[in-house]
Amino acid sequence: MSAPPLSAIGEHVDPVSSWTPERDDPDGAFTYVDLSAVDQDAKVVSGERELACSEAPSRARQLIRAGDVLVSTVRPNLNGVALVPPELDGATASTGFCVLRPRAGQLDARYLYHWVKSPRFVSAMVRKATGASYPAVSDRIVCESRLPLPPLPEQRRIAEILDKADALRAKRRAALAQLDTLTQSIFLDMFGRPNDNAKGWPLVFLMDLCSPKQWPTISTAELTEAGFPVFGANGLIGTYTKYNHEEPTVLITCRGATCGTINVSPPKCYVTGNAMALDDPDPSRITVDYLATVLRVRSMADTISGTAQPQITRQSLAHVKLPLPPLALQAEFARRIGAVEQVKSPQQVSRAQLEALFASLQHRAFRGELTAGDNARTALVGADASC
Repeated sequence: MSAPPLSAIGEHVDPVSSWTPERDDPDGAFTYVDLSAVDQDAKVVSGERELACSEAPSRARQLIRAGDVLVSTVRPNLNGVALVPPELDGATASTGFCVLRPRAGQLDARYLYHWVKSPRFVSAMVRKATGASYPAVSDRIVCESRLPLPPLPEQRRIAEILDKADALRAKRRAALAQLDTLTQSIFLDMFGRPNDNAKGWPLVFLMDLCSPKQWPTISTAELTEAGFPVFGANGLIGTYTKYNHEEPTVLITCRGATCGTINVSPPKCYVTGNAMALDDPDPSRITVDYLATVLRVRSMADTISGTAQPQITRQSLAHVKLPLPPLALQAEFARRIGAVEQVKSPQQVSRAQLEALFASLQHRAFRGELTAGDNARTALVGADASC
């Protein structure tokens, strides 16, 4: 399989240095897509804004078309990629994106989209990023990167398979998000808002209730097609041959765009150093269910430091206090959400399996190993039936 540079099969859309929205129509408005508009998990544009031309930021200088692929060039958003949908044709993008426009007949847009969100591409950009306080890669580096290029019909077949796997992952994420909302509603009804502590529960330091720890990190290349679930900065990221946590553990994402997200790992799970594990919670004072939910509801925004690379450290958790209701009431909370968790647990396992399946398909696709006669479609049909 050939591997030409992106510049040979796609156009780089240069920022329009002589154009800004206010010059075009000072009394009008425009649709603006900045770095925060891209959902880091779903890899879609979900936060575009309508701005008055008179309020146009200085970085609003790129006109985009449907089918363009946006690649963020600034950390911590280097995995902020998206395919421009038809409804955003003619919108304006920030110069924080490198805008790639596939050449008709040579490069399929969805194939390119899947390539620039693959671990191989993202890790290469991370390695080449420069700058101490605000690491970034140039548009030139993005355009000089090489991608595996099978014939166009094969590109479309690969994109179709990866689209299907991606859609299944999105379906599972949405189902889990709905269950989390139900759990939080039960929590608020029983305990109120943690930051208000209107019910006057004793306030206890988080560090007195558990032992936050970052475990050794493993690379994406070390993930395996089967094994134990692995939790990283973005929750479930795949599977591995070993685990480092026997029991369900509350995790705080401590690096990157999703910093502050709370997850609970399933039993026998590998936790990487991109998640802070709240190890050894005192069972005589707090339950795992209560600990996870109280942190989600209070938000971890006040513990995040850094702008170019958001992070949470043990030191930043030192000031966190939590309202601590009686253990019996926490147990009642656990009982009430038990039915929710019974539904949630197999869905979490299913999500881990889908993540592993997607990682395997993605890895094989860009190594030329996703052949027409393999069982990829069969695996996807089976996964779809379980959703």
